[in-house]
Amino acid sequence: MPPGDFAPVIAMTMLTISVAAVVILRGPLGKAWARRIEGASGQVDTHLFPVVEELQGRVAELESRVERMHELEERLDFAERLLAQGREPVQLPVPRDRM
Repeated sequence: MPPGDFAPVIAMTMLTISVAAVVILRGPLGKAWARRIEGASGQVDTHLFPVVEELQGRVAELESRVERMHELEERLDFAERLLAQGREPVQLPVPRDRM
């Protein structure tokens, strides 16, 4: 190597720094920096827990109401099909105490 040739030294230094940066950034320190950049620094908002629980309760109530509505729709469809068949209405016998 000639006395004024620093290119291999600079190349090896850059390679070493690059490898060290990749190792550091792929580890816990890099993950912490990523969370910090994303805005999730690991702090939990405890005041949101009651709101989330209330919303979960509302969703459960709405789901039960939707199920009930589907059941009522099925009953209505059944009744409409019976009416659409065009049968003669059946006369129920009149109770004897009403005669």
